[in-house]
Amino acid sequence: MELIHRNFCVLSGNKNLEDLPGIEKFPFFMGCVSHESKYDKFVEMKWGIEHKTGLIQLKKLIPLDVLYENSHGSGSIGNIWTEHHKSFAKFINSISPESVLEIGGAHGILSIEHDKIRKIPWTIIEPDPHPAKECKAIFIKGFFDNEFQTDSFVDTLVHSHVFEHIYYPNDFMSHISSFLKQDQNLVFSIPNLEVMLRKKYTNAINFEHTVFLTEPYIEFLLAKNHFRILKKEYFLADHSIFYACVKDENIKPFKLREDLYEKNKAIYIEYINFYNKLILSLNKKIESYAKVHSIYLFGAHIFSQHLIINGLNTKDIKYILDNDKEKQNKRLYGTNIKVASPKSLQKDKFPIVILKAGVYNNEIKNQILNDINKDTIFWE
Repeated sequence: MELIHRNFCVLSGNKNLEDLPGIEKFPFFMGCVSHESKYDKFVEMKWGIEHKTGLIQLKKLIPLDVLYENSHGSGSIGNIWTEHHKSFAKFINSISPESVLEIGGAHGILSIEHDKIRKIPWTIIEPDPHPAKECKAIFIKGFFDNEFQTDSFVDTLVHSHVFEHIYYPNDFMSHISSFLKQDQNLVFSIPNLEVMLRKKYTNAINFEHTVFLTEPYIEFLLAKNHFRILKKEYFLADHSIFYACVKDENIKPFKLREDLYEKNKAIYIEYINFYNKLILSLNKKIESYAKVHSIYLFGAHIFSQHLIINGLNTKDIKYILDNDKEKQNKRLYGTNIKVASPKSLQKDKFPIVILKAGVYNNEIKNQILNDINKDTIFWE
């Protein structure tokens, strides 16, 4: 597999990227598989930061057709995601769109939620469409790139948790700007990456989220590409940010703040140091408790991969637990641990679950304690 080398800042074009601590070998796929572990591939996770912009970005990228060859199920399981889609649909409707083009709609869940509020023409361009049964949207199989055109009337372009996956965000925003006409709308949801990294969530930056695209950079790119922000809303304190914008040729670019380099580097180094200490602590606890308790990890995703690749002792971990039925009875990529349903905890006396699932921790704990095993012990 030939990697893409991105040795320049995607905002400034400068090539003087300062290396940050990375991980020599990290599994490039964040999902579950049935094949033997000897076929798993590992790639260096090499991060850099640019002095002028302060932007943190991954320097070695996995080709998109390889990275997204298989789905890992993110964004479709759990009450928090259901509430996100409902809230974002209401946010979209608040600007009264007449016809929507959604980039990367996958299952069409967002269009379903908006239909419950108000039915409007809705088209989804998606390279790997899997429409839900209730979805009435029109699907176009493909990519939103320079070659994409449509004869249908569209006054609002929408994307949800797509922007953070884009390798060249300014090019993407520029293309959106050229696609939309004056006074047409752009509405999107993006993870609140700064808060997530401050809170040490391992799903903040990775092989899929390759740019630390925080609010200063988002708003810099919007202004640079002639978008005026109509409204902005936070979904939970540590999940997503909703933006509603309008194409306005009168909007001019502005300069980024000068403190972003020091600020972002400090957040990142604190994140690295936190996990170095946490792994040592967890390994001591596993050694002490494994003889009398069954020990599990929760999350067949990067949550568990990050801990394991950074040195978590897995020989006494029974299973990785996950609610996604598509992942159960498979193996988490990059590890030798099988995935099981959380219902596996039912027969255990005081089982221990290592839980580092970010914003989803409370939802997971409540489910297990209320519905599966009230005596479960959590290490967070």
